[in-house]
Amino acid sequence: MNTSLGRGAFSHRRAFFALTASLLSLSVNAATLTRDNGAAVGDNQNSQTAGPNGPTLLQDVQLIQKLQRFDRERIPERVVHARGTGAHGTFTVSDDLSDLTKAKVFAGGQVTPVFVRFSAVVHGNHSPETLRDPRGFATKFYTADGNWDLVGNNFPTFFIRDAIKFPDMVHAFKPDPRTNLDDDSRRFDFFSHVPESTRTLTELYSNSGTPASYREMDGNGVHAYKLINAKGEVHYVKFHWKSLQGLKNLDPKEVVKVQGQDYSHMTNDLVTHINKGDFPKWDLYVQVLKPEDLARFDFDPLDATKIWPGVPERKVGQMVLNRNPANVFQETEQVAMAPANLVPGIEPSEDRLLQGRVFSYADTQMYRIGANALQLPINAPKVAVNNGNQDGAMNPGSTSTGVNYQPSRLTPRDEQPAARYSQTVLTGSTQQAKIQREQNFKQAGDLYRSFNQKERNDLIENFGGSLATTDDESKHIILSFLYKADPEYGTGVARVAKGDLARVKALAEKLAD
Repeated sequence: MNTSLGRGAFSHRRAFFALTASLLSLSVNAATLTRDNGAAVGDNQNSQTAGPNGPTLLQDVQLIQKLQRFDRERIPERVVHARGTGAHGTFTVSDDLSDLTKAKVFAGGQVTPVFVRFSAVVHGNHSPETLRDPRGFATKFYTADGNWDLVGNNFPTFFIRDAIKFPDMVHAFKPDPRTNLDDDSRRFDFFSHVPESTRTLTELYSNSGTPASYREMDGNGVHAYKLINAKGEVHYVKFHWKSLQGLKNLDPKEVVKVQGQDYSHMTNDLVTHINKGDFPKWDLYVQVLKPEDLARFDFDPLDATKIWPGVPERKVGQMVLNRNPANVFQETEQVAMAPANLVPGIEPSEDRLLQGRVFSYADTQMYRIGANALQLPINAPKVAVNNGNQDGAMNPGSTSTGVNYQPSRLTPRDEQPAARYSQTVLTGSTQQAKIQREQNFKQAGDLYRSFNQKERNDLIENFGGSLATTDDESKHIILSFLYKADPEYGTGVARVAKGDLARVKALAEKLAD
């Protein structure tokens, strides 16, 4: 018995020594902990003090540096699209678009690496992903011509048509600055002056405003863009991503259930499926119009509050997302999506909202990340960058030439005539005026009638419940927009919002469409 116990004790001691030796081996092979200047750290567990009971010493550079870096870990949060997640993947062309564009990204068989950032639009970072909100769907293509960003949403339309109203719209959506509380009455006060918002508000208060996952969600470029081919011919296009996972939204009861279980349900879903090899896919389609086609519609096709009904869709290729970020901050948070990131063969249209976004998005990224944001690995193009832009904070470049200007015969940098913008024929004089073909309500009615009965009921309950809290005048103006779009729609929301239907009808009769 004693011998057996002795052997058991010896066996345990031997296992202990083996484990200790293994841990020591790991310690020996571990990388040296250093400060940011590369110097080794002697003690990362205890601050330097003046004796056992004295104050902490300012000379403890490891302590000071750790606190300094910790204090500066956060960069300014995005004003919109703060809550987001991202993934890497590839886009493969199945239909050569050289008849429409000289952009290499759309050459037949071309495979282009991409990074996609999905997001909520209005609410802040770490807000629940169950909140009613449009969803951002922004794709950075690392093309052979340079980086191209297609910055869109899950909705095919937007709330406003002119960028001059963008700050006002965002302010109205954000919490009350006095209380930091969300307030539907602020939004409806604003939108009661913006009848063109009716279709997109209908999208928002439908179950499309609460998607079940990013995988089961379409994406849209929203705006019209121009494609220019090698002959210089111009076509207007709209881009649409179609989810091959199908579409799935949460109804009001499901929203409550999911939020109580997981407020990051959309991020969790995307990360989990990619990690297990179930890679989500989207097909990219374009709708195409010739310049002369723009005049044949009873609305303005360059109005971001409109879709292009009846215009055929042409499949271009497929995107597969197959890799999660290695570091969320360095990739998902520092990625700088901007409609200004264009390549030859793709240009902005005259869409008034897009014209403002071309400036604003690039500008906000410079403010948020810095003048050298596009040199960060997640933003850097795969092709060489060669210009005279220089200096600025946090510049990681290595410039050896003394010629930081152009033209120069000492260090020539040739311009490429093929990369020039297309020419646009203009008429009239400078002005500040509304577009001529507004048609603010028809497409909202078409959207409502496309829903099945349950979807209509959910929309009416969602919209009516929010609208009930706003001021009486704004409420009835919004209700008149909905009634003008579709009488059944307006009547249903008026019932839930406790509106005066006779008053709604009278206001709707005064609206032109």
